[in-house]
Parts: sequence; C-alpha cells; structure tokens
Amino acid sequence: MQAEDSEILQKFADPASRNEAFNLLLKKYQQKIYWHIRRLVINHDDADDLVQEVFIKVWKNLADFRSDSQLYTWLYRIATNESITFLNRQKLKNNVPLDEVGYDLAESLADSTYFDGDKAQLKLQKALLTLPEKQRLVFNMKYFDDLKYDEISEILGTSVGGLKASFHLAVKKIEHYLLNTD
Repeated sequence: MQAEDSEILQKFADPASRNEAFNLLLKKYQQKIYWHIRRLVINHDDADDLVQEVFIKVWKNLADFRSDSQLYTWLYRIATNESITFLNRQKLKNNVPLDEVGYDLAESLADSTYFDGDKAQLKLQKALLTLPEKQRLVFNMKYFDDLKYDEISEILGTSVGGLKASFHLAVKKIEHYLLNTD
C-alpha cells in the first residue's frame, strides 16, 4: 500500500524520517515521472538522467513545498520544466528547429533497444512527435497520464479552455497522421 502524500510530507518535515519519506515518494512517483519524461524526450538514457535531476530538485525543495497544490502536480511541473529545458538545449546544441528534433527523436525511437512496442505504438509515438511541443505535452498528460484538465492547467499554468483546444487539435493531427501514413 502506498503512502498518502500528507504522510510523506509529514515524515519529510522530521529530519529523523526524511530519508524514509523520500523513499516513499520515490516508490510512489518515480515510475510515473519517468514515463512522463520519457514520452517527451523519447530516449531512455536522457529520461533516466532527467528523472534523477527532477528528484534532486525535489529533495532540495520539498521542505519548502507549500500545500497550496497537490504534491504530484508539483512533481509533474518540475518534470515538465526539466524536459522542456532539456529539449530546448538539444535544439540549440544541434542548431535545428524543434520539428526536426521531433524527426530525429522518432528515428532514435525506432532504433531504441528500450522500445518494446508494436508497429501501432511506434506509429502513435511518431505521430506525437509531429505535434507542437504544447500540444504534445497536453496530449501526453491527458491520454497517457490520465490527468484532469484542471490538474494540467495547474502544472502548465494555462487555462482549461486553452488546454481543451490544444488537446482537440492534437487528436485531429494524430488522426490525420495515422490515416495518411504507412
């Protein structure tokens, strides 16, 4: 049985049980955060590195966490920001537009030894990589992470109406891609 967020925060506040609390947090959220990041950056090793960076930030800042938001939305916000920063660094480092980075990511996904999906999953992932960054973020959070629009709004700092429009456009573009490619 997983610990409640309130229990984790309470234990973290006490220096004697801080490590135990952090282990409970990792057990509860590490895999979810990994897959959230992995769907954004595609590469397993990059996702693994980013997960470590996210949880280092969490460790350093959890004592200052204000419970005005839910713990997992705070974690997702950190993970999302780290992923976007990483993708922007990749774009600048390689001096290519983000849509071309998407193409490169799709190629690396197809060649990855860590990708164990079938052709339909690969095609869906390639379709996602054709989306603009915000639409891809919203689609991943809604479709894969099953987050509610108000939760995504809190993570991304965007209106619910804007998120619904982004998700709708993403779905239409994915449908178009799936119907019009081999």
